[in-house]
Amino acid sequence: MMKRWILLVLFALAPGIAGAFSLDQLQTQLRAQPVVRGHFTQQKFLRSLPQPLTSRGDFTLAQGKGLLWKLTSPFEQDLRITPQGIAKRDAQGQWQALPQQMGASREVGIFLAVLAGDTRGLQENFDISLAGDARAWTMTMKPSSALLAQIFEAIVIQGGALVQRIELRETQGDRTVLQLQDVQPAAQLNDEEQRAYAQ
Repeated sequence: MMKRWILLVLFALAPGIAGAFSLDQLQTQLRAQPVVRGHFTQQKFLRSLPQPLTSRGDFTLAQGKGLLWKLTSPFEQDLRITPQGIAKRDAQGQWQALPQQMGASREVGIFLAVLAGDTRGLQENFDISLAGDARAWTMTMKPSSALLAQIFEAIVIQGGALVQRIELRETQGDRTVLQLQDVQPAAQLNDEEQRAYAQ
């Protein structure tokens, strides 16, 4: 479950694709904004439940550093995802590393390739297709690796100037949909975000 959540988050927060849809231009676009902030609504559609599980919060994506993911509903939780792993902020405001699940470090490295704009890393695990134009585009990623193909049928990302919607389609029929709202680029981290990455 943690690995699936990591995949959703890191692909969800990559900046959108502008101009012609080539992988070189995608890589340039992914590296264009040093910091991206916004709000999110995530819905998990499970076959066993009549209504989706919904969560909301805020995020900050920083190129070369990682992702700050602040859950505000249905409960509060702060997570930090970096190349070194995943950490959770405790009640005293200190970051505590979470135990790495088997294979998680490999997948975190793959998905953090998105933050660095490393499309070569993505192509090692996904067949990628792009459609539409800069104002309304769709990127479909289908797993080419045996490991990811056991979990995901496809990842569909939609947006305009920036990413607006992510859908994870799992092989057993469950779906996760992430809607991003008020997404804004920024030149640098604020003081609080800098402290979060420094700890």
